Amino acid sequence: MISSESLGFLKKLLDTPGPSGFEGGPAKVWREQAKKFAKVSGDVAGNSLAEVNGNGKPTIMLAGHIDEIGVIINYVDDQGYAYIQPIGGWDPQVLIGQRLRFIGRNGDVFGVVGKKPVHLIKQEEREKAAKFTDLWVDLGAKSKKEAEEMVLVGDAGVIDSRAMEFPNGRLVSRSIDDRIGAFVVLEALRRYAAKPGHAKVVAVATTQEEIGYRGGGAGICATCIGPQMAIVVDVTFAIDHPGVEKKEFGEAAIDAGPVLTRGSIISPVVFGLLRKTAEDGKIPVALHAAGRETSTDADAIHIAREGVATGLVSVPNRYMHSPNELVSIQDLDHAAELIAATCRAVTAKTDFTAR
Repeated sequence: MISSESLGFLKKLLDTPGPSGFEGGPAKVWREQAKKFAKVSGDVAGNSLAEVNGNGKPTIMLAGHIDEIGVIINYVDDQGYAYIQPIGGWDPQVLIGQRLRFIGRNGDVFGVVGKKPVHLIKQEEREKAAKFTDLWVDLGAKSKKEAEEMVLVGDAGVIDSRAMEFPNGRLVSRSIDDRIGAFVVLEALRRYAAKPGHAKVVAVATTQEEIGYRGGGAGICATCIGPQMAIVVDVTFAIDHPGVEKKEFGEAAIDAGPVLTRGSIISPVVFGLLRKTAEDGKIPVALHAAGRETSTDADAIHIAREGVATGLVSVPNRYMHSPNELVSIQDLDHAAELIAATCRAVTAKTDFTAR
């Protein structure tokens, strides 16, 4: 079970702003928690590492990215309105009317995303989707000078919201993707530390996944650690709400357990270990197929150095890349338990070359 302490840590982690390239805040929260039971370090890419059983063999890397999507200021006009560009993949429609929280040089700065009112939009334009260029941010400033005393071009921000517990063990936050991945790998490491196996295990809160077209922080960290095996934790689409087709997207649902990916870049050895551990521990899981890349940190990690046997564990997530993503706390618990137990099943004799 996820303890009340761990849940409190998770909420603090979710609420701390940290879009890609600006992950310092949540990374600090993660490292402070990790210091309670692991050897902690960082690297030049902003990755945070927590190590347990340092003399063990082989080395297993657990990776969950700690960044979230956000926005960045690219222009401030003479009236003091700020204009923004996306950090990561956005549907601009969900930003309209939202309050933003910018990471300013003197502390948090708040603004409201503005758009022309519907009454002033011509009838033929009302059905058109808004673009980022149609939006601005009202900081309450009267001039460019006043606005630039609060923010500068290049300041990053996120939607200003707080994590909430919903009925039936649901958790809602803007930063589920993938702050909960960073949480799960640390929770799995904590459980492994309480009952370690043969392997050295390094949990990593990786950076820049949402913009990681060349591998982000995960590729850098995998090269540094040199693991023989890796388990990546990310979110996947929960296919349990109206308007989605299982034939197209597969089957994953809130409370149905973590999702194990099979596919071209996934090690059959690691997948086999995860699935057998789930069966032995009666941990519910679902399966997902990925014929090419996975669009997760696994894509960079599996080709690091001489190659890393990599598995992917995903948590079903509703409303991805929106102000209110939703997951099941029970699924987080099952994912952490599965990963910790799988790490205990690995020994120096485990053959990752088997096909």
